[in-house]
Amino acid sequence: MKIDANGKTQEDLNEYIRRNKATLYEIDGCLGQRFIAAGADDGRYLLRGTPGNALAAYCNGAYVEVDGNAQDAVGDTMNAGKIVVHGSVGDAVGYAMRGGSIFVKENAGYRAGIHMKEYKEKIPLLVIGGTAGSFLGEYQAGGIIIVLGLNGKTPIVGNFPCTGMHGGKVLLRSLCKDVAFPKNVVLSTLSVRGSAFEPILKEYCRIFGQSENEVLDQEYTLVTPDDKNPYKQMYVQN
Repeated sequence: MKIDANGKTQEDLNEYIRRNKATLYEIDGCLGQRFIAAGADDGRYLLRGTPGNALAAYCNGAYVEVDGNAQDAVGDTMNAGKIVVHGSVGDAVGYAMRGGSIFVKENAGYRAGIHMKEYKEKIPLLVIGGTAGSFLGEYQAGGIIIVLGLNGKTPIVGNFPCTGMHGGKVLLRSLCKDVAFPKNVVLSTLSVRGSAFEPILKEYCRIFGQSENEVLDQEYTLVTPDDKNPYKQMYVQN
């Protein structure tokens, strides 16, 4: 189903989608309309333009792809599905996500992946191809966050990354000598060839047409929570 979003309010656009069930929605002319594909269980959403806040919030299995940028809170509390953004995203991408995957070709704003969590086989994934702003992975309880820094800018993340982290993993394509981490995390250097991260990185390259050698042939910094950190005692019941 083809939909022209030009001139449509977010209420009109989302109501039209709800009333007209389809397996594929091609939406042109997005300009800040919020909540597109929010709570979607299935179907494919191909968007052109700039969708507004909370794109695919509470997504429960749909595939959402944006040919352009997206605003704040992409994939907020998503449970399953896949989101692909061929540009940059605003703040709080993947906020509290608990399943599914988000691939961003370029940059992310502040507080990417904060409060991410996982349960058994549900391990959320957030991959950012450029750089991320401050508070990356704040209070992360599970899942995987990867930042590749392919835009060449340093540092690869902003201030206060992984503050309060008590679960999950953060992988950064950099030795991170210019990044100040809190005391509650452990840093280790990793070569991703042959690791569990290699298939994820190859998927990013396939989606966006990126050189695998550029992405894979560099040392990464793996960030994990310190087993003794006090935040784990606050959030995890033994």
